[in-house]
Amino acid sequence: MVENRMYPRHISARLQDALADTRVVALNGPRQSGKTTTVRQFITPQRRYVTLDDSVQLAAARADPIGFIRDLEFAIIDEVQRAPDLLLAMKKAVDEDRRPGRFLITGSANLLSIPSVKDSLAGRIETRTLYPLSRSEILSRPPPGFLAQAFQGRIPRPAEALGGNDLIDVTLAGGYPEVLARHTARRRRDWCEAYIDSIVQRDVRDIASVEKLGQLARLLEVVAPYAGQLINVSAIGTQLGLDQKTADRYIAILEQLFLIRRVQPWSRNGVKRLVKTGKLHFLDSGLLAAAGRRTRDQLTSDRPALGAIFESFVCGELLKQASWSDDRIALFHYRDKDQVEVDFVLENARRQIVGIEVKAAATVTAGDFGGLRKLQDVSGKSFRVGVVLYDGEHVLPFGDGLFAAPYPSLWS
Repeated sequence: MVENRMYPRHISARLQDALADTRVVALNGPRQSGKTTTVRQFITPQRRYVTLDDSVQLAAARADPIGFIRDLEFAIIDEVQRAPDLLLAMKKAVDEDRRPGRFLITGSANLLSIPSVKDSLAGRIETRTLYPLSRSEILSRPPPGFLAQAFQGRIPRPAEALGGNDLIDVTLAGGYPEVLARHTARRRRDWCEAYIDSIVQRDVRDIASVEKLGQLARLLEVVAPYAGQLINVSAIGTQLGLDQKTADRYIAILEQLFLIRRVQPWSRNGVKRLVKTGKLHFLDSGLLAAAGRRTRDQLTSDRPALGAIFESFVCGELLKQASWSDDRIALFHYRDKDQVEVDFVLENARRQIVGIEVKAAATVTAGDFGGLRKLQDVSGKSFRVGVVLYDGEHVLPFGDGLFAAPYPSLWS
């Protein structure tokens, strides 16, 4: 297991670029993903660091947001969602002094979902997301070229030999630095359970009024079996005694806190008979395993459950790579009314398509490419490559633009 240490974060270069030409730069991401460590590297004699986790600083920011901001020429403000009125004061400050890099702010809730950010900082802010550690960051390797190569129709060779129980252990650990520093599955699970309780009791209050925090805490446990499946809000609500509207609102809160992600269906004009329901994924496979109380021994004998955890692991890796990519890449899933599906569809700014299917097995057959072939057919010339990720060792061709690839190709 990885000892507690500093990791290179690939998002840092993007933050440096943004600070050079943008007045306000925001770094979103879940708690304990490494935001504070990442932004502290930008402290200079001119750019001071302030955290709103400090009760005195928080009280001052809430009592007099304009005065609080007035005293800061250049600053890093950590956990700004705890005092959202600061954002209006920030607008006034950066309109009067338009120099780039005035404020680097972080938030453990999606800042773009706070109305004051959308309304007051439009045109003044660039927002980036820091997810838990990617596999390449854990290995202290450069940013992988998987996405860039895939959109060129190529699949890189695997970066490491990783399969079997070792691959399961990597997915169960996830990417939170504190989890990676723990040496047993039980201690990692204890951290995840305490983390979930802390998020519900603390951060939810900063972004929403929730009467039944107990149900919200249970919601992660209830939605865990739905990971990798089409979202059924009604069924989830029924298990918690919540109506569909309330259940949907609670799911949105967990998404706003970067715990889960609804992956929307891919569609395009002229493509008919597509299912319009999103799929649910956890942003960290270790958190999914803890919420679902899954162990390695259970997963080796329950392939559907293992497949769901692999899917969330791949979802997280793809989102992380997209967050620091030079291209704008959106993540979808594909499913039609004949139940033909592809786990992930990536679309870049040129509307080129990459399809990725996740398989929790060491063998691949031609039949595993049915969904990818359908996606290739309906997307036409936009289709660049289709990949079945599997627990094997070699990149293997399965037809024009179709490949089987080991999971480590994803971070190569």
